[in-house]
Amino acid sequence: MLVPNAERARIDRAKLRDYLLSTTHPIGRFKARFFLSLGFASERWEELAEALRIQHLTQDAEAGPPTVHGRKYTIRAILVGPTGQSAPVVSVWFVPTGGDAPRFVTAYPGGAR
Repeated sequence: MLVPNAERARIDRAKLRDYLLSTTHPIGRFKARFFLSLGFASERWEELAEALRIQHLTQDAEAGPPTVHGRKYTIRAILVGPTGQSAPVVSVWFVPTGGDAPRFVTAYPGGAR
């Protein structure tokens, strides 16, 4: 199953630039090291956003159970960076109850199917 309405997915610039790609964020810096090794960079955060849209949102997702807040979707797939390096990545998306646009939650190194 694909994430519903993936074409409307929202990816917050700050979540990518100031967290996942930040080498100074107390928690995000560990993820940043991984994403930087694939060729992504905070000053070009749009490349990671586009890669997630094209390479992940087009893949099957595991739907979590619905809650009063909405439903979480997890995608496990290979992500290819700007340098051509690739690695398995897990991305997490959330569709709120009553909403139709998925929201990017996080991504981290992980097993691909």
